[in-house]
Amino acid sequence: MTDSVHERRTELLGAYVLNQLSGHELTAVVDHLDHCADCQRTVAELSPVARALAGVNPDDVSVPAHLEELVVRRVGASRRRPALLLTAAAAVVIAAGTTWWFLRPAVPLEPVALVQQAPGVSAEASLVPHTWGVEIKLDGRGFAAGQTYRVTVTGSGGEEVSAGSFVGTGENLMHCNLNSSVLRADAAGFVVRDAAGAIALSSTFPRR
Repeated sequence: MTDSVHERRTELLGAYVLNQLSGHELTAVVDHLDHCADCQRTVAELSPVARALAGVNPDDVSVPAHLEELVVRRVGASRRRPALLLTAAAAVVIAAGTTWWFLRPAVPLEPVALVQQAPGVSAEASLVPHTWGVEIKLDGRGFAAGQTYRVTVTGSGGEEVSAGSFVGTGENLMHCNLNSSVLRADAAGFVVRDAAGAIALSSTFPRR
């Protein structure tokens, strides 16, 4: 393989670990990684940074101007070094995210009524309205240890939209945050179902 081909493959490694490649570019990088130990090491170094970036909600991050300028300068000086590019991006995300965490406005918690609980289940819940949907904060005991429970938010038209899932912890207290794309104005309640589909918990939200 020529140096120019190797360089082109190396330039794509950052996009590869961020799952941004498809088609012939993805195929070319995968084939290259099968035979290039140097690029395999680079991917191993980039992967933890990519996972950290994937867990960040861009709506919650405001990048300070001086950090943005610093990254732009480093990117301009390091176009062919994907590790430096991702590391610089991660530094911006971490610094901006830390600033946001300490300066973030207080989130209003809205208590909600639990209208049905399975025998042995004891829980409390509150609701957080976001611009992207609703977040349910659920604390409870008595959900069968090791069993997966699925949560849906009920829309105003009766449709159910997934809010994620959790694994029961038995008599140990569980703290769980669940997120749905249903906006607060359209959200009527939520339902928790066990692995067999039986309702373990249900709730209604105050009308708005």
